Amino acid sequence: MSDEISILPIQSFYSLNDCVVAAELLNKVPLVMRFEPVLSDDECQQLIEAAASRLKESRLVNKVVSQIRSSRGMFFEEEENPLIRRIERRISELMNVPIEHAEGLQVLHYAPGQEYKAHHDFFRPNTPSAKNNRISTLVIYLNDVEEGGETVFPLLQLSVKPKRGSAVYFEYFYRDQALNDLTLHSSVPVVRGEKWVATQWMRRQRVRSLGLIPNPA
Repeated sequence: MSDEISILPIQSFYSLNDCVVAAELLNKVPLVMRFEPVLSDDECQQLIEAAASRLKESRLVNKVVSQIRSSRGMFFEEEENPLIRRIERRISELMNVPIEHAEGLQVLHYAPGQEYKAHHDFFRPNTPSAKNNRISTLVIYLNDVEEGGETVFPLLQLSVKPKRGSAVYFEYFYRDQALNDLTLHSSVPVVRGEKWVATQWMRRQRVRSLGLIPNPA
C-alpha cells in the first residue's frame, strides 16, 4: 500500500462555493471516487445544447482517428461564457487543483455501439506531453443512459453507471508508476440510447496564462 497522500482529501461531502457534493469512495489507492451531484439537470442540458453543433470525430492523443475511440467531441474555450466559467471554477474547487492547471472542458457524445476502449489518461513517460503530465480526471455524466456506457476500471474491478449530473473522479499522479497504471479504464459501448459526458483533465503544472490555453494534447 502506498503512503502517498491523495490530491483530494477523502470526505463524504464537499461544501463548494455554490453547492454541496456527496461522495462515495470506490478505491483508495489509486483514488477513485463517485460524486453526486456535480451539475444540475439544467446545467447538463445547457452543456449538451452548447456542444451539439460543434462536435467532431474524436481522435487519440496523437491526433489520429481510431476505432479505439469512436465518439464525437469538442472542447470549450477557457471561460468562454458565464456557464463554462461557473462550471470550470466549481470543478477546480472540487478537484482541489487551481484552475490554471485545467485543460479546456471537453464534451463527448456516444451513439449506440460507440465506445472508448481501455486506455490511460496520463501521457507515457519520455513523450513531449509528459513534461507537464495530467494528474487527475473528472468525468461528468450529462444524461442517463438506457443501457451500456459504463466507465469500467478493469484492473480495479470497478464499474460506474452513468447518471445525469453525477461524476467519476480518479488520480494518477503517484511516484509509483504501478499505481498510475491501475487507472486503466474504458467507456464501454452504448447499447441503447446515447451518452453525453463532460471531461476535465488537470495537469501537474499550469497550462493557462493571460487568458490563453494551449491546444489540448
